[in-house]
Amino acid sequence: MSDRVIIFDTTLRDGEQALSASLSVREKLQIALALERLGVDVMEAGFPVSSPGDFESVQTIAKNVKNSIVCGLARAVEKDIDACAQSLKVADQFRIHTFISTSTIHVEQKLKRSFDDVLAMGVNAVKYARKFTDDVEFSCEDAGRTPIDNLCRMVEAAIKAGARTINIPDTVGYTIPSEFGGIIQTLFNRVPNIDQATISVHCHNDLGLAVSNSIAAVQAGARQIECTINGIGERAGNCSLEEVAMILNTRSDMFSANSRINTKEIYHTSRLVSQLCNMPVQPNKAIVGANAFSHSSGIHQDGVLKAKNTYEIITPESIGKSTNDLNMTSRSGRHVIKHRMQQMGYTDQDFNLDELYASFLKLADRKGQVFDYDLEALLYFNNQQMDKQHYQLGYLAAVSGTDETATAGVKLKVGDDIISGSALGNGPVDATYRALLDIVEMDLDIKDYVISAKTGGEDAQAQADIVVEYKGQKFRGFGLSTDIVEASAQALINVMNLAYRADQIELQKQAKQNEQATQN
Repeated sequence: MSDRVIIFDTTLRDGEQALSASLSVREKLQIALALERLGVDVMEAGFPVSSPGDFESVQTIAKNVKNSIVCGLARAVEKDIDACAQSLKVADQFRIHTFISTSTIHVEQKLKRSFDDVLAMGVNAVKYARKFTDDVEFSCEDAGRTPIDNLCRMVEAAIKAGARTINIPDTVGYTIPSEFGGIIQTLFNRVPNIDQATISVHCHNDLGLAVSNSIAAVQAGARQIECTINGIGERAGNCSLEEVAMILNTRSDMFSANSRINTKEIYHTSRLVSQLCNMPVQPNKAIVGANAFSHSSGIHQDGVLKAKNTYEIITPESIGKSTNDLNMTSRSGRHVIKHRMQQMGYTDQDFNLDELYASFLKLADRKGQVFDYDLEALLYFNNQQMDKQHYQLGYLAAVSGTDETATAGVKLKVGDDIISGSALGNGPVDATYRALLDIVEMDLDIKDYVISAKTGGEDAQAQADIVVEYKGQKFRGFGLSTDIVEASAQALINVMNLAYRADQIELQKQAKQNEQATQN
């Protein structure tokens, strides 16, 4: 049996499904490149058949990622598998992951078929996927609640059909570790051709046992764990990548297997995913939470001062978390900014130094001292603005008072034109939004608006996050500024640009269809 556990990351597929609005292609590529640096063996980039946007994202990631296997998800139907093959064929190496439900409740109530029909569908899907690649993974959805005889039959048949990885998901997070480990052990004992495939597990966290179940499965012989950064995912989330990676690393005395995860990339990958997905990490989250390395008890503090390992079983440095003891001012040069970014684990490919430095100087003039977390916030915002912007904020002034109706005046650059507008509102943000929407005349329905401090101190940068529905699609944008109203305006303008690009793509698609119709 292999002495390495394959880390299969599904942040961009299962994790992204849980978000209020889909990530852009650029944001998904940012995360994919971070996962590649982290050292994941396989990354599930998406569900290509689900939408043109997901197809484009998977294809873009497949073109750019070289050191991880890029994978696409497909139901056990040919059109899904075709979409996977088409989006992934640009990759140096790729995997098609096909699945079908196997539990009695799913087979009878969701699929409304017999188990024999489902088995045949799974076998046919594997055989069809093998026409495009030798690297085919098959999942028995809801395996944790599947009768063990049926599960053994399905696993044996899928391996015989050509699947080289068999995934055993605890889809609804139902099992407990001894039970789930027992399922894996039974498969090894009863499936005659199991040595021809890698056994994988995909555990959900509905009962808080995703990591425990995954570790129990490894102890029983599984050699692939499917997980996500920060444990994000459907409902209560998935198995947390950073937790299983550090368990295998820290408790190597308990396992005959390890992973190839570069643990020093964990912290900033966690921060990147949290920021782009707008999913804050709870302070007491294992490994990457804000309190993971803090000590409040006097007894603990005394022990750590004498020897860190009295109360710290891992170090902040082992996950790439540096102490934030260097502040920067407007007098700092480019080399200081570049040095700090490198110390935080970022490479030259992660940021444009000129753009980041320009944003840094503006922020430094406003708040005086700038810290590492400020630089990270600026980086995420700048990366979101890298695409050519059709709408750009030229000027903003908002006035409000306790006994006055709020007013806002804006100048918006629209293509090559400058358009001015003003409006009244229930507060300065509402007035600003009314003025912007009057200019663009878009029917944007704001579903969610959140303002939060992304950095520390009374002069913290404010981040405005909004989710907007437009023509049946949801778009998420954020803005960053020490001024709440400006951050809110930037968030709305970011969404307006996303909506504008969606309109342009649809127009191009319609024009192409009209051209083809004319030719026919």
